[in-house]
Amino acid sequence: MNAVLNIIWLVFGGIWLALGYFLAGLVCCLLIVTIPFGIASFRIAGYALWPFGRTVVDRGGRMPVMSALGNVIWLLVAGIWIAAGHVLTAIAQALTVIGIPLAIANLKMIPVSLTPLGKEIVPVERAYGVYGRQYGPRLAR
Repeated sequence: MNAVLNIIWLVFGGIWLALGYFLAGLVCCLLIVTIPFGIASFRIAGYALWPFGRTVVDRGGRMPVMSALGNVIWLLVAGIWIAAGHVLTAIAQALTVIGIPLAIANLKMIPVSLTPLGKEIVPVERAYGVYGRQYGPRLAR
């Protein structure tokens, strides 16, 4: 079922969304200081291309203060605008019955588009197996 939903997602907006994240990543990588944002944008582009069957988890770890600072900068510069775009696209997708799962996937991408640093995108099975029951009920949906 995930493959069918991913193909429908790809046709009805996923390719354009992923392309936008990819281009933003290229721009961020050209500006040397913003390379971490570019890498995060490439990660989100892959998620935007094929979102069903994957989820976002906290990476935890190495530099939480730097990730938090970077996320604040990202939120102010790009995160709010990207999240607003996801909300508007989800509203448009939810107007049709076949678009409701796509709208839900679009809304699911908002947290990672707001604060991408310190997050990891993993298959749902791995998230449940590695991170345990704390992600179980949320992933079962």
